[in-house]
Amino acid sequence: MTPATLALGSPCAAALFAGDTALFALVDGTIHRRAGTDRSNRAHSALLAAAPTADRDGLLTSGEDGRVCRTDGSGEPMELAAVPRKWIGCVASSRRGSVAFAAGRSVWLRDTSGSLGELQHSRSVSGIAFSPDGLRIAVARYGGVTIHSVVGDAPPLELEWKGIYAGLAFSPDGRFLLAFMQEELLHGWRLEDARHFRMTGYSVRIKDWAWGTGGRWLATSGAASAMVWRFDGADGPMGTTALEIAAPRGDVLVTAVACRPGREELAIGYADGALMAASIDDAEERLIRPAGGGAVTSIAWHDSGSRLAFGSERGDCGVLDVVQ
Repeated sequence: MTPATLALGSPCAAALFAGDTALFALVDGTIHRRAGTDRSNRAHSALLAAAPTADRDGLLTSGEDGRVCRTDGSGEPMELAAVPRKWIGCVASSRRGSVAFAAGRSVWLRDTSGSLGELQHSRSVSGIAFSPDGLRIAVARYGGVTIHSVVGDAPPLELEWKGIYAGLAFSPDGRFLLAFMQEELLHGWRLEDARHFRMTGYSVRIKDWAWGTGGRWLATSGAASAMVWRFDGADGPMGTTALEIAAPRGDVLVTAVACRPGREELAIGYADGALMAASIDDAEERLIRPAGGGAVTSIAWHDSGSRLAFGSERGDCGVLDVVQ
């Protein structure tokens, strides 16, 4: 059964589950909690970044007020750090409990004790990501990526490639680093030998991505179908083309993707507000929410794989029961 959609009045930057509770981070700085009793709390004067915590038990946010907050299933934002007069445009966390955030040319690292360290870069930072083991942090800036060791004093690794970067992601096994560009492509490196590669075939810039079961594949938005790349070979996606999952729906583009836990299946969100479920293996697909309500901006599965949270650019948000 599809519950009534919440009209929250501001674009949704992130929809996710913190444990069993659905959280929606809105661009106006509000965090909305949907559980037995709905609740909204203001975390920021205006939101600039939102991401699930690495332990998948909360939401990490930052804003124009210089604050970095964590919100758990209670729906109550807790301030982790604040840098006055800074717009914090990137946030990330590690499985070791560290948190990173960036403004301008600086990246701050907050350890589990609450201590802050600062890393300076030659250009403005546009993306950050922790390695799966939490021992490294990758920092994107114009023209390349710098990978720092979080522990120890090893010199940073510089990966150069001209262009403007919009986001970073390590593969779950730590072998590859992917840069999501402002252009319609991804640029990647195999870290063992710094061999670089491009992943193309997109209509627009990629704004959403998700890793599949065991990190064997990566699903992305940015085309008329969900684009899925295999990562289970020694060379990952190098020399391959993407699988196109779900038949194109005219000129409507995919805007959000989420990989269903325990299955070779995707949830796919579209620019017209529709939501589709599609199998990776046999291309079976089914509509789980009709079009309407604005472009889907974020979707996330509950760990059980039976519920799906979604949000849109119009602020329409909700939770779907998906039983098949």
